[in-house]
Amino acid sequence: MNQPAPIGVIGGSGLYEFLDDVTEVPVETPYGPPSDSLFLGELSGRPVAFLPRHGRGHTVPPHRIDHRANLWALRSVGVRQVLAPGAVGGLRPEYGPGTLVVPDQLVDRTSGRTQTYYDGLPRTDGQVPAVVHVAFADPYCPVGRGVVVETAAATGWRPVDGGTMVVVEGPRFSTRAESRWYAEQGWSVVGMTGHPEAVLARELALCYTALSLVTDLDSGVEVGEGVTQEEVLRVFGRSVERLRELLVDVVKALPTGPRDCLCARALAGLRTGITLP
Repeated sequence: MNQPAPIGVIGGSGLYEFLDDVTEVPVETPYGPPSDSLFLGELSGRPVAFLPRHGRGHTVPPHRIDHRANLWALRSVGVRQVLAPGAVGGLRPEYGPGTLVVPDQLVDRTSGRTQTYYDGLPRTDGQVPAVVHVAFADPYCPVGRGVVVETAAATGWRPVDGGTMVVVEGPRFSTRAESRWYAEQGWSVVGMTGHPEAVLARELALCYTALSLVTDLDSGVEVGEGVTQEEVLRVFGRSVERLRELLVDVVKALPTGPRDCLCARALAGLRTGITLP
């Protein structure tokens, strides 16, 4: 497959096995290598690039993911629409395991993660980015969100349209006090990888849509021993085939023409100092 892939999926390893005519493409970026090779193929007859967020075998923990390299690699093969499925904890009792939340807001509670391309520091290719302030009031693509919500509802899901994802540093799970505080703020779900993924996509003028699959009620909003890795992987494993089927339908439904959304215009009028792929 030599044609550009306008749609990218960042998610758990395994999805590339369901693409047609898959080609593995190693990619280098000015920020180092991404989490893994890109896997280029087709879904619903449309070119798609898949990137295992944690690498094959889940070897890259959340706090060590090089999100800059990941998003840059996707853009370099033509991606302009990014779908980002991921496992999250529910912060409301009604958001139990198996709930699909399509968030429209994000809160960053990470620390130490590089979260911009525009830091004024020289890159490996010698280019020096300017200091650029990108609008991020609405962190997710409105077009992509609309397609996911509508498609999910039409295929048997009961998607939650909107809500706030709070992203924590990880790799540990939250304490009960932290979870209760997140819930008291009115936030909906908690995850470890949605930031700076979302803001870096915006800095590259990419459309970015999160598909948040609840695998557990976070430790502060339930009784018992709290969240465990085994529980998260078990629930996600039960739901992954259904999630794959939804992604196939979403890819088919995404618009094919020129983009007309806030994401596509994110860099309009700004001098970035670097050449985007």
